[in-house]
Amino acid sequence: MNHTTEPKTRNRAVLHFARHAVEMLLAMVAGMIVLEPVWSFLWPELAKNVTASALVMATNMSLGMALWMRIRRHGWASIAEMSAAMYLPYVLFLPFFWTGLVSGATLMTAGHVLMVPAMLAAMVRRRAEYGA
Repeated sequence: MNHTTEPKTRNRAVLHFARHAVEMLLAMVAGMIVLEPVWSFLWPELAKNVTASALVMATNMSLGMALWMRIRRHGWASIAEMSAAMYLPYVLFLPFFWTGLVSGATLMTAGHVLMVPAMLAAMVRRRAEYGA
């Protein structure tokens, strides 16, 4: 085993993994930017419904990310896992919002922040796919 090439290979895989994560984050932001005006037109009162807003936000991010993942030729199972990572933080925090234990702003912030580690966990689960 050549020990000088092993770190290079590992570094390359880590860089590929990180680049892929950044690409997906950008695709999620693009999904939010592109789809928000559509929702505003179709459902003008959406912002007044925190639960619906959170789920629509996760949907917008999932659609942008799913499109990018298909372009990158990921399979449907990987796309489904990554989409679930977008919803998981909201699903976990919605009961706290509904019972008044957290505000709508806290729900939205927690959802966005916790989405990143949820996404990274899905990527680590399939690290061969994301790091290759």
